[in-house]
Amino acid sequence: MRNKIIAGNWKMNTLVNEGVKLASSINEYFNNNKLTPNVKIIIGVPFTHIDACVRSVDYTKISVAAQNCSQYEKGAYTGEIAADMIKGLGAQYVIVGHSERRQIFGETDSIIAQKLANCHKNALFPILCCGETDNQRDDGSYFDVVKNQLIASLSLTDKFNVLRTVIAYEPVWAIGTGKTASPEQAQEMHEYIRKIITEIYNQNIADQISILYGGSVKPDNAVELFSQDDIDGGLIGGASLKKEDFIKIYQAI
Repeated sequence: MRNKIIAGNWKMNTLVNEGVKLASSINEYFNNNKLTPNVKIIIGVPFTHIDACVRSVDYTKISVAAQNCSQYEKGAYTGEIAADMIKGLGAQYVIVGHSERRQIFGETDSIIAQKLANCHKNALFPILCCGETDNQRDDGSYFDVVKNQLIASLSLTDKFNVLRTVIAYEPVWAIGTGKTASPEQAQEMHEYIRKIITEIYNQNIADQISILYGGSVKPDNAVELFSQDDIDGGLIGGASLKKEDFIKIYQAI
């Protein structure tokens, strides 16, 4: 059975004390309420928050993710943060290849492939993001775009390590725009992603990999999205900064 996952991506928001308060309040909810079986809760926090948030939550119920890592292992790379540094702080997951990293910071699939390899080398679970822009959706190339992203990004990932990888489909046109892919559009792409994983690896592996939807998930659309056969949860942006919204989305899984 595939894991269901609710993962928050706080992006560049909150100071450390604010992040600890939010993490602690989410943790308090799960201390008082039994976690649904086969559901994982992840909070993706800024680098500055990792240590404090790891110490603020029960790791058996809530995992902490970094929002990025370096493609380099170590060395003269000022400002970069290596995967083993993240691991050393107690984080378990790393968000890799988010559309904002691709678009704003120019990350390529080959860079993302190396980041995945560094995560796996350090026993971290990457959440690999993929997705198309509005122009690519409009011109009909979105299937090819996602396929090419997956093939290139997973080029250094073997059958063992791909099972330690989560995939998040994030239609770029639906992030922070107020637009959301319809449940049918989201399911269509999630089913296609599982087909691509089958082609790269095999059906058994594809059936085990959790694929999350990451395009403006909110409490009022979560139930419908999560009811789709191939949608195994969500990578939550803005709504993850509000405990009440994040919990409501979890309750929809």
